[in-house]
Amino acid sequence: MIVKGWCPGAWRPMMAEDGLILRIRPPEGRLSAMQAQGLAALARKEGQARISLTSRANLQMRGVKPERHEPLLRGLAELGLLDDDEATETARNIIVTPFWQADDGTLKLAHALAEALPEFPALPGKFGFAIDCGARPVLGDVSADIRLERNAAGRLLVRADGSETGDEVTETTAIPRMKALAEWFLAQGGRRMRQLFPDAHKQPGFAPAPGPCEAGILVGFTFGEIPLETLARLGEMRLTPWRMVLLPGVETLPEMPGTILNQNDPMLRVFACTGAPNCAQGFAPVRDLAAGLAAHLPAEASLHVSGCGKGCAHQTPANFTLVAGTEGFTLNGTRAGLDPAWLLSHPGEVFGTE
Repeated sequence: MIVKGWCPGAWRPMMAEDGLILRIRPPEGRLSAMQAQGLAALARKEGQARISLTSRANLQMRGVKPERHEPLLRGLAELGLLDDDEATETARNIIVTPFWQADDGTLKLAHALAEALPEFPALPGKFGFAIDCGARPVLGDVSADIRLERNAAGRLLVRADGSETGDEVTETTAIPRMKALAEWFLAQGGRRMRQLFPDAHKQPGFAPAPGPCEAGILVGFTFGEIPLETLARLGEMRLTPWRMVLLPGVETLPEMPGTILNQNDPMLRVFACTGAPNCAQGFAPVRDLAAGLAAHLPAEASLHVSGCGKGCAHQTPANFTLVAGTEGFTLNGTRAGLDPAWLLSHPGEVFGTE
């Protein structure tokens, strides 16, 4: 049986086979150099080797010993990376465009929304907000229920996820309009906003590549995991939902463990969950299999290797999907009972290149 969990936080982690899964939500989606160094030291003290980036631009630790939860909370609080309580943390489900400029109002609006959320009605646990008011929207295919964007004329726009249109607002009226939209959503009895717009077209995705960009440099990571030694050296960073961080004002980066700076690296298109044995629902290990197949992946194709049917690591369809089960792996929902050793020795058959 597949068990769907909730989105864990720092105050309310989730228990897995290898310990607690704990997520950290840095305010405005950014870390100062001091916070990055402090977090690396704190995670190392808790026996971690790396920290993960999530699809909502948060950070995740897993395998935390239950008895170490309270000391870890104290450490996060000292770094300014812990909300006052669980309710505040759960409500502050805000993703911020990493491409903001100092004068575009993004941080001011993100801060204003966070301050106003205690006055919002109680919303479902996964209900989220996107502050996407940089020069152009980039978070259209990232999970969020209420979006603050700019329209083609550069004016602020509050839009319900799934709606083709929105309401023009100002910096003064934006947050009240978002609150009113949240109240409307609850009155409709929905669980997620997009469900209220079943005929809506999906917004075009934004596909950034690692390397220099207007705001600095984007750095990708294998499986979205940042080795702690690298985290401590990166300096100030903005988190993204694309398994990358943006280093503002940086033009070049020396080689560091786990980083991806080549936009043609196939590991950018390979997704894999933790798998067995760390996840109780995983039927098999998946990371080594995914990494072994990466070099044979056709150009521009994507590969998703999942330890079970939940597909945690990649929620959208991939060109090639391997799912572990009791009898082996299934390829693209058709070929079943495939052994990892066979898959690694026959990549041409897996990807149809032979």
